[in-house]
Amino acid sequence: MRSLRVAHTLAILFIAIYANNTWATASFNDVKASHQPSDTLLLDRHGELLHRLRTDASVRRGQWVTLADVSPALRTALVLSEDKRFYEHSGVDWQAVSSAAWANLWHSKTRGASTITMQLAGLLDEDLKRGSGGRNVVQKIDQAVSAQWLERSWRKDQILEAYLNLVPFRGELVGIDALSRTLFGKAAHGLDQREAAVAAALVRAPNAPAAQVAQRACAVLKTLDPARTPNTRAASADCAALDLFTSAALQRRDYAASDGLAPHVARQLAPGTKTTTIRTTLSAPLQRFAVQTLQQHLRELTGRHVQDGALLVLDNASGEVLAWVGSSGDLSNAAEVDGVTALRQPGSTLKPFLYAQAIAERRLTAASLIEDSGTQIQTTSGLYIPQNYDRQFKGWVSARTALGASLNVPAVRTLVMVSPDAFHQQLVQLGLPLKKSGDYYGYSLALGSAEVSLLALTNAYRALGNGGRVSPTTLTPGRQPSWRAALDPRAAFIIGDILSDPHARARTFGTDSVLATRFWTAVKTGTSKDMRDNWAVGWSQRYTVGVWVGNASGAPMWDVSGTSGAAPVWAAVMSYLHRTRASRAPTAPAGVVQTAVQFAGAAARPAAPVEAARQEWFLQGTQQTTFAINTEATQANNTRAKGQNLSQNPDKPSARITAPTTGTIIALDPDIPPQHQRVSFAASGDKLRWLMDGKAFAAGSTAQWLPWPGRHVVQIIGAKGQVLDEIRLEVRGAGVKGAPEPGARPR
Repeated sequence: MRSLRVAHTLAILFIAIYANNTWATASFNDVKASHQPSDTLLLDRHGELLHRLRTDASVRRGQWVTLADVSPALRTALVLSEDKRFYEHSGVDWQAVSSAAWANLWHSKTRGASTITMQLAGLLDEDLKRGSGGRNVVQKIDQAVSAQWLERSWRKDQILEAYLNLVPFRGELVGIDALSRTLFGKAAHGLDQREAAVAAALVRAPNAPAAQVAQRACAVLKTLDPARTPNTRAASADCAALDLFTSAALQRRDYAASDGLAPHVARQLAPGTKTTTIRTTLSAPLQRFAVQTLQQHLRELTGRHVQDGALLVLDNASGEVLAWVGSSGDLSNAAEVDGVTALRQPGSTLKPFLYAQAIAERRLTAASLIEDSGTQIQTTSGLYIPQNYDRQFKGWVSARTALGASLNVPAVRTLVMVSPDAFHQQLVQLGLPLKKSGDYYGYSLALGSAEVSLLALTNAYRALGNGGRVSPTTLTPGRQPSWRAALDPRAAFIIGDILSDPHARARTFGTDSVLATRFWTAVKTGTSKDMRDNWAVGWSQRYTVGVWVGNASGAPMWDVSGTSGAAPVWAAVMSYLHRTRASRAPTAPAGVVQTAVQFAGAAARPAAPVEAARQEWFLQGTQQTTFAINTEATQANNTRAKGQNLSQNPDKPSARITAPTTGTIIALDPDIPPQHQRVSFAASGDKLRWLMDGKAFAAGSTAQWLPWPGRHVVQIIGAKGQVLDEIRLEVRGAGVKGAPEPGARPR
């Protein structure tokens, strides 16, 4: 009978050894390489940690921690608590085995004889994992044999390192990195004796009550500091404090699922990746500065109903993204929305591309004169009446001044020359994927009525800084840019010269605005309708920076202009980028010439030139030295803009309404607040009074009217009250009746 039991035991041992040999092929490096944290780490271009994003919700497993990065207190506590003869045995502690067997024989309590190496074998092999009823005899023998194989194949430090990274501690926490960051809020190398004692106690009973964990931690703490054990009062005080400390630590269930500087980039790159770390093109110091600067500026705008913002920095040469700030973080009620990719109306930031196209097509030069005055443009959908944002007209200005000062009416007149459809095609070439056609947007496209993302808009400005060439942006280092021509390089150079000229923007922004930098930059601001979006986008010799501020909800801001909204953030980031780096103006490309120009005054005031004489850039063949106002052409231009014909019909009475024509449909400009828009009326005759739907509203040969949606009848009456002429018109769009006019702000 005894021989049968021996044979049975030997058979079990043989089976266990054979089974173990089929498993025991993994090296330490294999196990380390197969470690999969539950978080993905986002690194900057130099390897610095930018962001941590949880990508595995089933378990909380941290990064692999080398033994050298584990505090000595924890290493000591774990060995003393779990395996005192760890450095002496060869996988199985036979002394502990005999003690456990003897204690079991006499029904005494024992901690068992499982060594750290045996526990590691159980963690590495699914077949050896402990079930709810414990391990059976075969599993125990197999575990012992596996432990001895590990001792022969691995070093002691490798065994201890792997164990610390694979052992479950509490709940979903696996490994020392997850434990130390969750319960103690620090890295594993910073754990002190008290924290190490709690960690070691959790290995023994991961889900034990806090009081039981504290009791075991107290015993571990005494073994770590044996000099204090004779002092019973001191030891009791330590254990009492440890009880409170343990209870507080065990209440911390988790650390933030996502933590760092680039949450939107992490969510964009991490899903689907098989790597635990992702190297990006971002610069951690720049990203940190950009986040802090944006948040600080938005705090300064408290009370102006603005809480969101986004920021992007691109390397001009490579297209690499150096900073990507998708939101204002805690300041926002929609921090998950990525403001870099969200579609918003860009306002006046599209104007540089419009003027570049007009210059490239030789429809304009930078010195060409454009009239900034009230106008009405007949379209298929109605009468389009553009206005400047401050409702003040500057008269005749050069294209340089019109763009630099961001005047709306000259931009619309320029779009009339180019056509909305051709301008739409140009924007698409620059990488702005507009959803609708140019005819859909109409002439309001000159004022930014389409929707674009900060990413696409900033990259289009980068094309201006690269001589009209465009290439995709990248968040992954090492990619070579794929260039294609999107804009005439000569026109791109002239536009850059205009946007870098403080005198060109002086009519609106002054000569010493926040847009003026001590180094060469070219920049444009923009504000969408009802102050819903505010932008500042520009470039230097090396970088392109785009900033957007507003509200993710689309709610309008209060009293936020181009120079008080996004521009201060843009200027601060540009200054940071060039704190030690110069930025020089680009060299003029071939086919561009510079010529001295002067401007003559109007016929009524020939001694008052429109603008001061200066040196101006031209496309070769378009240069001229003098620019003057042609009054006959002016009259014809205004007539065409109004859609009128000056020929008189002798059959009509002498007093009649000359503008607009009857049947006109007036479409309110969506980019101008309704209370800032006016319809201009003109009539021939003397001593006239104007009636709108039977009510008098003006007198004289001209009149201005605040449009209101609906069908209306406009009449002129003579001195005796007789109706001399009338027209019918329709106003479409949203209007504001009786609303106060807010203070005008530059764009």
